[in-house]
Amino acid sequence: MDETADWFGNWNDIADTAVSAVLFYIFIVFLVRLTGKRSTSQLNNFDWIINITVGSLAASGILLDSVPALRALVAISVIMALQYLLTRAVLKFDWLAQLIKASPTMLTHKGEYLDEAMRETRISEEEICSALREHGLTDPADANWVVLETDGRMTVIPRKELALQDAETMGNVDAPADIREKDTA
Repeated sequence: MDETADWFGNWNDIADTAVSAVLFYIFIVFLVRLTGKRSTSQLNNFDWIINITVGSLAASGILLDSVPALRALVAISVIMALQYLLTRAVLKFDWLAQLIKASPTMLTHKGEYLDEAMRETRISEEEICSALREHGLTDPADANWVVLETDGRMTVIPRKELALQDAETMGNVDAPADIREKDTA
């Protein structure tokens, strides 16, 4: 029994892989153009998971003999169609948006770490300090707020005399009730 690895395969397998790769590439470009830019964006965790799923299905259809290319193409089409329909439905139905979409979470407030929010989101002080440094800040007190966005990025809003209620873009951010009620510039 020959135990050596088959690093080369055969020319038919190589040609099949090349043709499948081209087919999948064209098909995915077509679907992205059809369904819109959001199909390949990383706007939130759900979009990210869909991108990984499509990539995995494409790789399976290109490389695995046990997965016919047509089955992988159909699976990608269904996933992309479901994502398109879901994102349209989320815009129409608020209850669905609340069910599907995560909310941004406030992690610091005017230099104070919000321990409960950090615990719930599993974000450490070191990670917040890293985000502050990326924005050129050296002290947590130099930021009004640090917010964990729905796509996993941290947004740092520099310190200014501004109350949370007066910051229009902070309206949908999860923040402790006492901060929302009492925050003044």
